[in-house]
Amino acid sequence: MQNRLGKTLVIATHNAGKLREISALLAPHGVECLSAGMLGLPEPAETGKTFAENALIKARAAAEASQIPALADDSGLCVAALNGRPGVYTADWAGRQWFEGEMGRDWYMAMGKVEGLLCELGPDVDRSAWFSCVLALAWPDGDSAVYEGRVDGSLTWPPRGKLGFGYDPVFVPNGSTLTFAEIDAQEKHRISHRADAFAKLVADQFGPIS
Repeated sequence: MQNRLGKTLVIATHNAGKLREISALLAPHGVECLSAGMLGLPEPAETGKTFAENALIKARAAAEASQIPALADDSGLCVAALNGRPGVYTADWAGRQWFEGEMGRDWYMAMGKVEGLLCELGPDVDRSAWFSCVLALAWPDGDSAVYEGRVDGSLTWPPRGKLGFGYDPVFVPNGSTLTFAEIDAQEKHRISHRADAFAKLVADQFGPIS
């Protein structure tokens, strides 16, 4: 399936920030990215039990509706002591609330929920955790490909830093003393779970980087 992306790719998202991030990663390879939101495509229900299942649901829906190759991602935080939770429900744990006239998620509440569950397990609880990212490519003819990325670390409390988003303020990647929300964005993008998955996608679709 190498080099089947063509010049245009639909990113299965309605999030402008995610479109900008992915567009920047693929621009060096001559790929123009459009979002599902720009094309007015509906958002499918994410009924999968794994990151890969949800990513494929989104990518296949966008590819079928647009008749253009599509890329989707699904990612989240997995905590060892919580048997991998919140996992695919990472965003759900943050709920949905109105903030300054816009619907958003309460990530501080979500981080507090994780910390509360860990505290219930005692002071010696295993605080290791990892972020997972699955990228799914889908083509209108039904073909698909999946790329998985991961970054390991541990959870800290209270939250630290203002550079990240989601659970970044409580996640310290292995080899660092800083949380993802304290690490410069360029460095975070170099070591993140999404960067790991993208490196695998690029190597598969465009060949080794010389």
